[in-house]
Amino acid sequence: MRWVRYTKYTPEDIQISSEDLLRALSDFFLRSGFDNPYDPNPGRRMSFAELRRAIEQALNEERLFDEEKLEQLRQWLERLSQEQWDELIDRLANQLIEEGYLEPRPGPGSFGDAERAQSLEVTDKSIDFLGYKTLKDLLGSLGKASFGAHDTRDLATGIEASGASKLYEFGDTMNLDVSTTLFSAIRREGLKLPLELDYADLHVHQAEYRSSCATVLLLDCSHSMILYGEDRFTPAKKVALALAHLIRTQYPGDTLRTVLFHDSAEEVRLAELAQVHVGPWYTNTRDGLILAQRLLQRERKDMKQIIMITDGKPSALTLEDGRMYRNAFGLDPLVMSRTLEEVARCKRQGILINTFMLASDYHLVQFVQQVTELCRGKAYFTTPYTLGEYLLLDYMNRKSRTIH
Repeated sequence: MRWVRYTKYTPEDIQISSEDLLRALSDFFLRSGFDNPYDPNPGRRMSFAELRRAIEQALNEERLFDEEKLEQLRQWLERLSQEQWDELIDRLANQLIEEGYLEPRPGPGSFGDAERAQSLEVTDKSIDFLGYKTLKDLLGSLGKASFGAHDTRDLATGIEASGASKLYEFGDTMNLDVSTTLFSAIRREGLKLPLELDYADLHVHQAEYRSSCATVLLLDCSHSMILYGEDRFTPAKKVALALAHLIRTQYPGDTLRTVLFHDSAEEVRLAELAQVHVGPWYTNTRDGLILAQRLLQRERKDMKQIIMITDGKPSALTLEDGRMYRNAFGLDPLVMSRTLEEVARCKRQGILINTFMLASDYHLVQFVQQVTELCRGKAYFTTPYTLGEYLLLDYMNRKSRTIH
């Protein structure tokens, strides 16, 4: 006799939104190589099989349900047959693809059918959501944070009035102070109709001058960022995404570029940053500063700054003939002198350097102290867990006196 087992739920009954999936799998999508520091093929796209394993792990670790659903569904999940379990995981994986959070790319796969024999790439839609999620989490931990543009000491004519009115000058925004303008005309002509206005009667409101800022986020991706039992690069990625979302939504006049430095340095788009793994081994801070200056020279902004996130002292240098000079022991005089030359060049160009240290070894602290003394920037000793809070607070609460 054939037995049929009836349960309260079927795999189709479990409704898990793609946003909940992204939230639970954020570390997987932004992985930096911490799970396999010696991966011979870093930075590759994920396979469908890897995505399935990540979803299965999230289900097993109960990261996809709130407390109410968890109590209802835990026992039911345990009673699923292997076929039903595979069906559920496949549906959730395909859901991310169908809703545009992952994009299939041609490549080798682990499955027989052609649809799954491909690699997957994180899309801009996913990057935007992960940036929003990280920003929301960070601002939640900061408590009440006021948004707005960057305040400076100067006043300018604008829409939002916050100062006394002034005589209109050519080029000012025509944000007319009607009462002061009329009072000036009445005082000159007397109370009569029609009232004739003269050019000298025009007064406009003053508003606080809002400056724009060009930022280069300089990320250390040398191998030490995932060694020593701690993943430091993935939190740095999350902060980059959060900062990009903050700038796009709250400071639309600002710009953000991202530069990675290791044995050399290169600029990466935020979408590319999501799947970047750490490596090579050394820390060529000088090349990172040179590229950051080149990018900032193209920007016509009132303020220019470099935000550097690192866990180690400079240990590499590109020589004039293109050869790489490396020395990981102590503070090498040649590496230090050439690196500090670039810091001094930043200062001469009015570029501020704020440094966020993810380690506290003697040589790193000594190097960062010299950087802050040269460029009058700030230095923060942080951990991967507090990096975002420090960085966002610094960005939002920057005072004009540290810029001018």
